[in-house]
Amino acid sequence: MKTVGVIGAGKADEELIRLAEEVGRLLAKNGIIVITGGLRGVMEAACRGAYFEGGITVGILPTLSKEDANPYVKIPIPTGMGEMRNALIVRASDSLVAIGGEYGTLSEIAFALKTGKRVVGLKTWDIKGIIQVNSPEEAVRILLKDS
Repeated sequence: MKTVGVIGAGKADEELIRLAEEVGRLLAKNGIIVITGGLRGVMEAACRGAYFEGGITVGILPTLSKEDANPYVKIPIPTGMGEMRNALIVRASDSLVAIGGEYGTLSEIAFALKTGKRVVGLKTWDIKGIIQVNSPEEAVRILLKDS
């Protein structure tokens, strides 16, 4: 099955939350496994969208406890690696969607671009290599072309 990492800040405004939830929903609707860092903000919103669409959600957690995952993660993977788990999120994903984000998201984008993975961006860092889009629908349409 195809996997897409949805990356973004653990603290996000309402607009980013709405975008992430819709991306998660659309990914799940198309049978794509959603991988996130498993915590709050963009990660939780993407998982929630996928969860209520009946999709599979994976949370690669920075901590050692499965209980730290947001309630919409079906498969929690505790790593105890802190931010270093960002590389695992990228490696486990066929492609990624960056929604907003701060430096943690920037590190994931860098890992993804360095390893040749497609990165689609919604209101995120403006960096060479990111395919900037204006809607969740456009993001998922581009990612489906990878299938």
